Amino acid sequence: MITISPLYPLKFEPILKQKVWGGTKLNKLFQKEGKRKIGESWEISGVAENVSEIANGPFKGRTLNWLLENYKEKLVGEKVYNDFGNTFPLLFKFIDAREDLSVQVHPDDALAKKRHNSFGKTEMWYIIDVEKNGRLILGFNKTMHREKYLKSLSESRITEILNSEEVKKGDAFILKPGTVHAIGAGVLLAEIQQTSDITYRIYDWDRPDTNGQMRELHTDLALEAINFSPSKTKLDYSEETVPAGRQENTPILIGATDFFTVNKLILSKNYIRDLEETPSFTVYMCLEGTATIETDDFSEEIKKGETILVPAQLPEIKFTTNSASFLEVYIP
Repeated sequence: MITISPLYPLKFEPILKQKVWGGTKLNKLFQKEGKRKIGESWEISGVAENVSEIANGPFKGRTLNWLLENYKEKLVGEKVYNDFGNTFPLLFKFIDAREDLSVQVHPDDALAKKRHNSFGKTEMWYIIDVEKNGRLILGFNKTMHREKYLKSLSESRITEILNSEEVKKGDAFILKPGTVHAIGAGVLLAEIQQTSDITYRIYDWDRPDTNGQMRELHTDLALEAINFSPSKTKLDYSEETVPAGRQENTPILIGATDFFTVNKLILSKNYIRDLEETPSFTVYMCLEGTATIETDDFSEEIKKGETILVPAQLPEIKFTTNSASFLEVYIP
């Protein structure tokens, strides 16, 4: 193993994705410096051809994959390394939908492995900001089966069977593979997902892409992936339901899957976070405010719209702040 420096809290260069449905909020609210119509900022990624580059400290300019190959379980945790080896298991994004995204579905692990030699995609959405009447498409609005779905699709009536749900800031959703879904116009959210870039597009609102071409639909591929049985997507978490006095300065569970656990951490004062209880790396996505994250021999500022990875090897970190809020993510 090459040893250049001890591990420390790591920031990465955002990978900005221009999308036909993208907007300007990632620039205006999060200071992401990119072209217009930026739909996604990939904050931490091990996806092939989109591997994140370290932006701070002694490892600046190195890739996430290089770090993982050289530091292994010290970076991600022993169990995670045993399970995933030199593949970073999660992908973190901020998404700004100026227009509706395509209606789509993701395969589960078994189907993704069979077709693409990839992970499936379980994902979680946390709503950061939403304009009036902002919504998500989550599954179907009536009892559905394969034949009824195909009939609606063939008759160009797919939108009539989709469940459209208005959302508000602070809402959170877990989307299991097989859930038909779309992010609606006016929604800004954080997305945590398995490392996968496999999407089957079902319907794209009959619009051309940024090059004026109609985007490919994946009707046949999607059919085998869709779960026609209804499943709950919205999580019970909301800041209003957290008992008084417990909203701040302690991690509050938002939601958990087999692949990741997500907490909300709202800080109004300096705070020491014991990370011994989190068996993997820990990622913080900053939603509001500014803080300095400190270890024994390193400190790094993190502000609204930034993301930082704390290696598994570090037993605790100190937040210095008087106002900041985060999503805290680790692998159980």
